[in-house]
Amino acid sequence: MAPFIHPLIDNGITRGIKDFPGGKLSCKCPADRVEVTLDGNVLNNHACGCSKCWKPKGALFAVIAAIPREQVSVTANAQNLQIVDSSVSIQRHACKRCGVHMFGRIETHHPLKGLDFVHVELSSEKGWQEPQFAAFVSSIIEQGFDPSGMNEVRAKLKKEGLETYDTLSPPLMDVIATFVAQQSSKL
Repeated sequence: MAPFIHPLIDNGITRGIKDFPGGKLSCKCPADRVEVTLDGNVLNNHACGCSKCWKPKGALFAVIAAIPREQVSVTANAQNLQIVDSSVSIQRHACKRCGVHMFGRIETHHPLKGLDFVHVELSSEKGWQEPQFAAFVSSIIEQGFDPSGMNEVRAKLKKEGLETYDTLSPPLMDVIATFVAQQSSKL
């Protein structure tokens, strides 16, 4: 049986709309849903195999994207949000009732501060940027995935046009390395 990567990938990747204006994300509660409004399209949308990102039930990967912090606002039921783990750099704000991660925000001195991280699958609007790559692919092993299946996972991701990395994509790693070099006065 083929590995279940994520519905947005397994069901075929739908290309986004270049000038997509944004929309609303909603948690999975049956009523009084947490709502987050994104005032623009996302960037660096990707499949993520890390253990911290929220994933649909049974999926090996999350699909997570970045968006400038100033384009993210909680527009309904903010009282139902809580931070999942305050000890990590990305403060993932999840619904207390259904557990869905609505957005992740970096509050510390960090190269990606200013970007929030969101799951566009929580939106009913169509046109969001499609996944661009797969990150932290080997991390699914740490969560119990049999290492003998990794070639199949990578092949499935590549078949969908997603380059696989065990970190972030090279452009994002360049941003992080530039930040570190600037902090140490090497740049």
